[in-house]
Amino acid sequence: MENVVIIGSGPAGLTAAIYAGRSMLNPLVIAGHAMGGQAALTAEIENYPGFPDGISGPDLAQLFQRQAEKFGARIEYDIVTSVDFSRHPFKITTYGGEIEAKTVIICTGVSPRKLDVPGEKEFAGRGVSYCATCDGFFYRDKVVAVVGGGDAAVEEGLYLTRFAKKVYLIHRRNRLRANPSAQKRAEQNEKMAFVWNSVVTEVVGDDKVTGLRIRNVETGEESLLPVDGVFVYIGQVPKTDLFVGQVEMDEAGFIITDRRMHTSVPGVFAAGDVQGRVLAQVVTAAGSGAIAAMEAERFLAELEGEPYPERKHG
Repeated sequence: MENVVIIGSGPAGLTAAIYAGRSMLNPLVIAGHAMGGQAALTAEIENYPGFPDGISGPDLAQLFQRQAEKFGARIEYDIVTSVDFSRHPFKITTYGGEIEAKTVIICTGVSPRKLDVPGEKEFAGRGVSYCATCDGFFYRDKVVAVVGGGDAAVEEGLYLTRFAKKVYLIHRRNRLRANPSAQKRAEQNEKMAFVWNSVVTEVVGDDKVTGLRIRNVETGEESLLPVDGVFVYIGQVPKTDLFVGQVEMDEAGFIITDRRMHTSVPGVFAAGDVQGRVLAQVVTAAGSGAIAAMEAERFLAELEGEPYPERKHG
């Protein structure tokens, strides 16, 4: 019987593990295949407090993990295959077996939204990528394209200029949505070029990607852009299939919570990008994970009929 089971190991999940560990709840983190969530796929994080010179996503994820384990969190690299929140204790089924939990914190995050155009699926791993940090090295001195106009697209496009000789940024509008600092750096980077008011209609290639078919949304004109690879950053989809029918979700599939991270099921909490927050950043994910862990502690105290101690800052 587990006090707290945390599903997911991104910033929200690991922060929840830190706070639950400090509360002596001996939390279990079901991490999936890899640690760190979306943050671990980010080349450089410049706006997380305490790192004025920036830090790589993988390095920050390692620090989160080390701190969680320091406070007694147990991390298992396993995959959850089903949950049953209709009973208490809750039942969680993984490839490794069944787990019963008094509380659950859902931190499963999001996955990249796909272009859904011909050639994308066929050339996945052969020129189509969703992770510049993972695959950028393979495009040294090559020409690549990044699709998107938000923070992720611009930041990862800038990262790719370390390797590629040319980086096209393809955006359906005539200006970026990224933060002004990233926009300025992109505009000043001689390796970056912008393809405005355009969408990708097809990924073209033979045994690997050789180009993108592009349509201008204003003129309707189509053209072929020769590239060796394409990196897609057009948004994210919540990883909530496991929880359909278990907790309330919005029309996009994000889990609905109140401001204290409570879901529609007492004892089940959600934190991080899986909530569909206004600002999807590492710092806000970490904050929501901390709140979820403290609310799980409160729930357990009430379950045992004990008074919940008031917490001081820090």
